[in-house]
Amino acid sequence: MLTLSQPVTMYADNLAKWGSMQMGITQITITVRCTEIDVNGHVNNAKFVEYYEWGREDWYEQHQLPYETLSNMGFITVVARAEIDYRQPAHQNEQLLVTTWLSDVGRTSFRMRQRITGTNGYLVSEAQFVIVTVDPTTRRPVPVPDAISKHRSSS
Repeated sequence: MLTLSQPVTMYADNLAKWGSMQMGITQITITVRCTEIDVNGHVNNAKFVEYYEWGREDWYEQHQLPYETLSNMGFITVVARAEIDYRQPAHQNEQLLVTTWLSDVGRTSFRMRQRITGTNGYLVSEAQFVIVTVDPTTRRPVPVPDAISKHRSSS
C-alpha cells in the first residue's frame, strides 16, 4: 500500500524498463487549469472523473479502439462502476500523469485501473472502473471481445 509520503518511482521505473504500450499501459499528461480548482485551493474531486475519462479515451485510441471502431465491431463500452481514492491534492499549473491499464476481464465486463501522479512523483489519486461491453442497438451486455481482452496488462 502506498502512503502519501511514498513516491511511486518503482512503478514509473517499471514503465520505463518494460515500455508502456508493450504492457498495454498508456499515459497522458494533464496540466491543471484554474477552472478546475475549487474553494479549497486544489483540484475539485469531480475533475478527477474527467481526468480518468481522458486517460481511458487515450487508452482506447492507443489500442486502435476508438468509439467508431467499437461500434462497427458490434459493441460499445459503458462505465458501470467508478471507484476513486484521493491520496494527495493537486494544484493549479501542476503537471499530472494519468496512467491507464486493463487489469481484469470478465464475461461481459472488464476492469480498468488508473493512477494519477504529480510532478513530484507522489501518488495523487488511484481509481478502478468496471466497464460493460454493450450491443449498441439493444443496449444489452455482450461478451468482451478479444479486441479488448488481448490488451490485458500483467501489472
